[in-house]
Amino acid sequence: MAGMEVAPLRPWQDFYPGLDRFSKPDVKDLSKWNNRVINNLLYFQTNYFAVAIVVILIVGFLNPLGMFLGGAVVALVFTGSVWAGENKAVIKNFKKKNPALFVVGVMGISYFLLSLCGGVMVFLFGITFPMLLILIHASLRLRSIKNKLENKIEGVGLKKTPMGVILDLLDQQEEKINKIQDFLESKLKD
Repeated sequence: MAGMEVAPLRPWQDFYPGLDRFSKPDVKDLSKWNNRVINNLLYFQTNYFAVAIVVILIVGFLNPLGMFLGGAVVALVFTGSVWAGENKAVIKNFKKKNPALFVVGVMGISYFLLSLCGGVMVFLFGITFPMLLILIHASLRLRSIKNKLENKIEGVGLKKTPMGVILDLLDQQEEKINKIQDFLESKLKD
């Protein structure tokens, strides 16, 4: 945690600039879509955390015990899955090749465990809904030049942020260094 920086809260005009900066992702090119989502997660991470906290606080206000239980279950399942991914090669490879399926699996296990204690509605509205909002925004928001530059700086390792740590735990950062090198080489040729 030493050297961790919190990314700045992006202004509303940058976070939601209008419909002209949103576009349907190319579902035929999953690597391009994945790149857009990861880069938006890194650039708007503080905004995403703020949105998630607001939704969690609203649900937590309505059902505090259920929200605490839901958060604890998801945190324990995620921690256990990350530990298993670090210690089991099969899970690590699956997590690296299919990060979305890995997260869906973590959420599915969490849903199952919470359904045993009657916390399904809290799970749906307090945990899944913020993640869905974040995924929709990260998928649809086009990147700006400032977004691309900030992501390159983080990818090189000059900055370490909370979302970068989460993406590292999901094995989504290693390819970024190769992409940065390719980007820099192409700019030097131009």
